[in-house]
Amino acid sequence: MIDVDTVDEVLRTTRSVRRRIDFTRPIEPEVIEACVASAVQAPTGLNREAWRFVVITSPERKAAIATLYRRAFDEFVDGKLAELRSDPKLADLEIPEPRPTVRMLADRLQDFPALILVCSLGRPDAADVPQQIAFYGSVLPAAWSLMLALRARGIGSTWTTLLTQRSAEAARALGIPEDVTPTVLLPAGYLDDARMRPAKRKGPAEVTYWNAWGRARSDE
Repeated sequence: MIDVDTVDEVLRTTRSVRRRIDFTRPIEPEVIEACVASAVQAPTGLNREAWRFVVITSPERKAAIATLYRRAFDEFVDGKLAELRSDPKLADLEIPEPRPTVRMLADRLQDFPALILVCSLGRPDAADVPQQIAFYGSVLPAAWSLMLALRARGIGSTWTTLLTQRSAEAARALGIPEDVTPTVLLPAGYLDDARMRPAKRKGPAEVTYWNAWGRARSDE
């Protein structure tokens, strides 16, 4: 019998952790491999198992990836956010500045004990949306399962896709073949006095429809 309360606790308290990390404590390779063993049980289309995990612990490689990440971060802040704020269609929306913890992640990325880059064999067709959904839908569940497995072992991580803005350069830095697609980067480290708790989210009744879009369960 599965302890549902424990499972729910892991699911509800797996958060992006950027500050409360023990940057001095390495993650044992066998612990990472145990987490990957759980991650590869995730669903995958056509049973392809196309996921690959690049674990980066070398200071030189981490520094190279961190440099690329900071460039992508600065380009996003200076470019994309400015573009959103100047869009008249979004005039009524307040586009916030990145939180200090997000900036801190960019500044300290090289200090995380491990950076885990989740990749997928192949390249999605940019013009074929259903194929893109199938492609990413076959790798992202494994990335989430990996994040959960890390959390269950007292290891915090952050789900970030910003490095994809510099995919080609990151691939060259890590020797990733051209026909492999980098997706999610998980900077990871043992938690250091972090309080992991559920975030404030909308309730099920606000986000769940029954039998048709917009139909509440009470309408059944």
